[in-house]
Amino acid sequence: MEPVKSHVEKLETQLRTWGMRLDEMVARVASARTQASGDYRKRLDEVKAKYKVAEMRFGELRKAGNGKWEIFQGGIESAWNDLDMAFRKLPN
Repeated sequence: MEPVKSHVEKLETQLRTWGMRLDEMVARVASARTQASGDYRKRLDEVKAKYKVAEMRFGELRKAGNGKWEIFQGGIESAWNDLDMAFRKLPN
C-alpha cells in the first residue's frame, strides 16, 4: 500500500482535475446559445453536488491530518466513487 501522504496528494490532484472539468462544463452550458437539455442540466447539478461532498470530505481529511486516514478513508472513497460515476454519466 502506498504511503498515506502520496495517496492524499493523488486525491488532491484528482479533485483539482475534476473541479476544472466541472468548471468547463458549467461554462459551456452557460455560454451555449441553445438551451442544454433538462436531463443534461440535471446530471450536471448532480455532479456539482457530488463534487461539493468530495471537496468537503477531502477538507475534513486535510484538517485532521494524514494520521487520521483510517477514520476518513471510507467517506472519501465513497465520495470519490460517487463523483467518478457522476462524471462518467455525463457526455463529454
